[in-house]
Amino acid sequence: MEARLNMFENATAMKFWKHIIAANKVLAESTVPAATMELVKIRASQINGCGACLDMHTKDAAAAGETSLRLHLVAAWREAKVFTDAERAALELTEQGTRIADAAGGVTDEAWANAAKHYDEEQLAALVGQIAVINTFNRGNVITQQPAGDYVPGQYA
Repeated sequence: MEARLNMFENATAMKFWKHIIAANKVLAESTVPAATMELVKIRASQINGCGACLDMHTKDAAAAGETSLRLHLVAAWREAKVFTDAERAALELTEQGTRIADAAGGVTDEAWANAAKHYDEEQLAALVGQIAVINTFNRGNVITQQPAGDYVPGQYA
């Protein structure tokens, strides 16, 4: 598979992605656990079918010490006993925030209240930002058919 557009050689694409990448770096400075942020990225990428992001974030999570069991169970987080209540709240927020077209009201009050039990306002802002940013990356990669499989952990750090 070859990408429809080389995002690193196109001047317009680089100008755009530079800002999205900068936003992502701000989110990495939040107090939300890094493992939770990776789970958010993985779950949204699963929903959106973004192989490039799944390749990157599962490898980065594994390199940071995430277990293969938890990585394999992200798609079935509701039935898996390996996630904390806080992680479950973040995953629910991610699903509803990613599938906004599937739900008449977007993110439910219940999902928001559950997340607010586990995260303060700064952390909620970081989670909302992370969900928005990973969905942006997913859409760009899926539209341009970015290939997956060659990512090396930390490659874009």
